[in-house]
Formats: sequence, C-alpha cells, structure tokens
Amino acid sequence: VYNKKEKYHRITMAAFNIQEALIWKEKIESIIEHQESQIANGNKYVSFEYKSGMDNGRTASSSDHESQFSAQEDEDDAHPNLLRRTTIGNGLPDSVLDWTREFDSELSNQNANNQAFSRKHWRLLQCQNGLRIFEELLEVDYLPRSCSRAMKAVGVVEATCEEIFGLVMSMDGTRFEWDCSFQYGSLVEEVDGHTAILYHRLQLDWFPMIVWPRDLCYVRYWRRNDDGSYVVLFRSREHENCGPQPGYVRAHVESGGFNISPLKSRNEKPRTQVQHLMQIDLKGWGVGYISSFQQHCLLQMLNSVAGLREWFAQTDERGAPPRIPVMVNMASSSVSSKKTQKIDDLSVQSASSLDQITASRNSVMAYATKSDNDVKRTALEEEPIEKIDLSCFSGNLRRDDRDNSRDCWRISDGNNFRVRSKHFCYDKTKIPAGKHLMDLVAVDWFKDTKRIDHVARRQGCAAQVASEKGLFSLVFNFQVPGSTHYSMVFYFVTRELVPGSLLHRFVDGDDEFRNSRLKLIPSVPKGSWIVRQSVGSTPCLLGKAVDCNYIRGPKYLEVDIDIGSSTVANGVLGLVIGVITTLVVDMAFLVQANTTDELPERLIGAV
Repeated sequence: VYNKKEKYHRITMAAFNIQEALIWKEKIESIIEHQESQIANGNKYVSFEYKSGMDNGRTASSSDHESQFSAQEDEDDAHPNLLRRTTIGNGLPDSVLDWTREFDSELSNQNANNQAFSRKHWRLLQCQNGLRIFEELLEVDYLPRSCSRAMKAVGVVEATCEEIFGLVMSMDGTRFEWDCSFQYGSLVEEVDGHTAILYHRLQLDWFPMIVWPRDLCYVRYWRRNDDGSYVVLFRSREHENCGPQPGYVRAHVESGGFNISPLKSRNEKPRTQVQHLMQIDLKGWGVGYISSFQQHCLLQMLNSVAGLREWFAQTDERGAPPRIPVMVNMASSSVSSKKTQKIDDLSVQSASSLDQITASRNSVMAYATKSDNDVKRTALEEEPIEKIDLSCFSGNLRRDDRDNSRDCWRISDGNNFRVRSKHFCYDKTKIPAGKHLMDLVAVDWFKDTKRIDHVARRQGCAAQVASEKGLFSLVFNFQVPGSTHYSMVFYFVTRELVPGSLLHRFVDGDDEFRNSRLKLIPSVPKGSWIVRQSVGSTPCLLGKAVDCNYIRGPKYLEVDIDIGSSTVANGVLGLVIGVITTLVVDMAFLVQANTTDELPERLIGAV
C-alpha cells in the first residue's frame, strides 16, 4: 500500500490465507475512501494503489497496466473526487491467452461465469461422466494441422472454490487420485507469486507400445476474482533448464486452463462450476495428425473434472485451511540427461525450501487456532514434570532410528496419525495427533509352543523395572497364532496418570468400557500392495474386533490381544505371511473420545 506520489513510502503485508487477505484489503480500502471523503480542498488530489498478489479479475483495473484514468495525471484539478485505486501485480504473461474473458458483447450483462459459450462459438460434442464436453467450431488457419480444436469440459463439483483451486494447483501424489493424464510434474522456475514455469509428463494410454509418451513445458498463471472465482491459465513456453527429454515428444499447449466459479449452494453443500479447456498440439511425425488420437488424449485430460468431482464426493476430511498451495516437487531418477538433472536439482531445492515454509506456516496456524480448552488440556496431560530416564529399560528387539535398518523398532511421529478434534462432535473434523501421552521404552519379541499370556509378571521386563522406579506402565501384548506362537510386546511408561483423565478412567474401568474405547490406528508405509490393501489405515476398536484380556497390576495394565480369536484377522495374517519379505508397520494406540469433555483425542503412543 503506498501513495502514488511517494512510492518509496510503502507498507507490504502478507496473510496466511486468501480470506484473511481479503478482509485486510476491504479494511484498507474503506480507510482510503474515508480519507478521500475528508479532503475539503478541491485542488488537493490523493491517489492510492493497493499492490496485491491477487488481481481483481474482470474489472478494468485488474491488469498491471494503469487504469483508464491514469493518463490524467496532470488534470487532478478537473477531477477532485476521482477514485484511482487499482489492484496491480505482474499480471498475465503476454503470451498467455485468457480464454475466460472471451465473451460476446451481447452476453456482457450476464454472469459470464455460468456461460459455456464465447464468441468462438462452441457446440456440445457429447456428455460423458456427468460432464458436458464442448468443441470449438471456429477453424484457425494459423495453427498447424496437428493442433486440435479447443475443447472444454464443464461440470459441477460439490466443494468450495478454494478447495478445488488447492487441488488443481498441486503437483504431488494427490494428483494421481483425480487426474488420469498425470504422470509427473516439477517446478522449473517460479516467476512470481502468480506465475510459474512447470514441467509436466502426460500419461496418455493410446497404443503406448507404439506411440511415444508426451511431455510439456508451460507457463501457468492464476488469479482470484472479486466474486470468489479462480482462473488458472496454461500456455507452452521454452525454458533453458527444460529442454527436450530423451524418450519423450514435447507437446505444445496453445491454450488451456481452469475456470473455477462459485454456484448457489444446495442442501447446505457448496457447489462450484469447473470449466477445463485445452487446445494442444501433440506433435510427432505421424500420429499427431490422426484425429482419433487427438480426441482420445484431449478427453482423457478433460476427464480430470470428473475426477475432481468424485475425489471430493468420496473425501470427508478437508481440515486444511484454504491458502495458496505450495507445489511439492517430485524427484525422478529415470532420466539421466544433463538438462533433466538441472530441472531435478532445481525441483528438489525448491521443494525443500517450500516444505520448510509450509511446515512453519502450519505450525503457526496450528498454534494460533488452539482453543483455551486445548491449551489447558495440553498443560495438564502433555508436559512431564521431568523426563524419564530411558537407559534403564531394554527389550530383546532393538531400537534403531535409521530409515534403512531392519529387524528393529522406532517411535513413530504422532503427526502421522489423524485423531478426533475438539469439535469432532459438531463437524467430524480430525487433526494430527501430536505428542504422545506415554513413552515407549522397550519392545519384546517372544516365541513359544503355546500362547504367551501376562508377560508383565516376568522378572526383569520393562514393566517390572518401571514398577520398581514408581512409574506406571501400559503393556500391549499382540499374540500371533500359528504352529509356533509369537508375541510382540510394547511397553509404554509414564510417571503417573492424571486423575480424572480419559486414560485414567480407561485403566481403572471395567472390561466393557475398555473394549468399547481401546483403539488402534494401523498403517503400512512400506510393503507390497496386497499387504497395504489388507491392513488399510482405518481406526479399529480392538475390543470389538478381537478378544482382549486385561490384567491390572499394582503399577501396570497389560492388554493381551489375541489375534487368533478373529477369523478375519487370521485370514489377513495368513495372506500377509505368505507374501512378505520386507514390511514396515506403523501402529498408534489411543482411547477413543466420544464426548466434548473428552475431546480432543490423544495418542497413548505410536510405534
């Protein structure tokens, strides 16, 4: 924010998310209007500019050029009350066509967002996967014959514009879940907050044994309009760090992008119209001229709108605050050319720095949004009086915190697991679990000819050592059936239980209460596909799934979990044992919270 005649006296501001930035913008503009209304002297003229990362969109002042009144710099006296506030940025790159503004003059008084027709004259080609697919009727003679006509898909997604925009801008693993034409993406250069140059490999399944795969290097520009809609535009561009790649044909995007516009909500659910346009020259010396190849590839790309719709329809958790998303770059070792090495190096550097920024933002956001009750609870349950000396505990399975180590255990980060938030009863939201309530001090791996029960009574085990030191232990004994019986035992220790806490009620409760509350969250970060599908990551109430035997000692509670008591668990176990050679399993233990005074949920521990 600065005075036009004193450009060096300025304020630069940033916000965590778009909504917050818009609130600031409105407040600043209201102050400027108030100042201008207070100017009594007609010869006095004050002009302000608001320089923002977000353009105003369809207004005349939204580009980086001056407004239509800017030429009247010397005619201030003639227009004492003239408002010359503009919102400026680097603006749309010259080479990129903004197809969202190409509307007929007769439609100018209508809501342009909801029109599927522009002066290019589109015709409805087909309806597919709940989308309307339009084709441009106008022939263009200045483009090569291998360049397709522009086509666009129009569909409705039950999500907010911000949520859809965040997904469209991402180039991480999530994109595989909704964009079937996506194979790989990385950042080549970030020009400014609105413009970036990207490298993108396409997954086009049209006779892949014969037809070479395609890739793209293009400039991507985005803006947010005053009505809450988003525009994302693409066009191919050459870049010195993104030359032709071995084994790929470089396609050319003539024009493309997304127009994401809000609609009226229905049944209290947000609704958004998504238009996705592409005009692309797939290149190649022969196949690029085959119309069926062009149309197949275009439809595969446009079907991402249906992918967006289904992704949101099948996803419950949308807890992340809406903000400008940071693109995560994916590393690839498959291409060995020098130019590709440049791209990969740049991508990795960008990703690491951007990840640090994202992490710091998220930590600040998480801190800022904690309620008073959460803070009190944290102070009560999280903070130990003094740390427990773990050197006196040992088990027969070693701890090793290195990534590539084998036959060992380590403590899993609580933020890898999502648990019920403070407001779960009202909005069903979940949050990263955070710090554990107890310390995992040892793990034992036993085998015997019969089932091994009540391991906490064994002399010298971690539970007995903790008891001698006046500490309380919670012992989980997973009993694995077979011709040889195995037990994997986890020892969690704390100084004392907080009186009246959910964990204290669990420890001293009856078996019925314990069975209804003891929860396990499993995950297989590394393992074969069949194992990951069999185990899943859905939280499970252990007492409802398998037989659990609770043994309450003077300073410990042991839970013997008999996996053999469930035919389903036995079947999964038989399936898993038959195929695994290497397996990494994450497990988190917690007591399920059902009421507002018990929330948010807290992990007992994770391994």
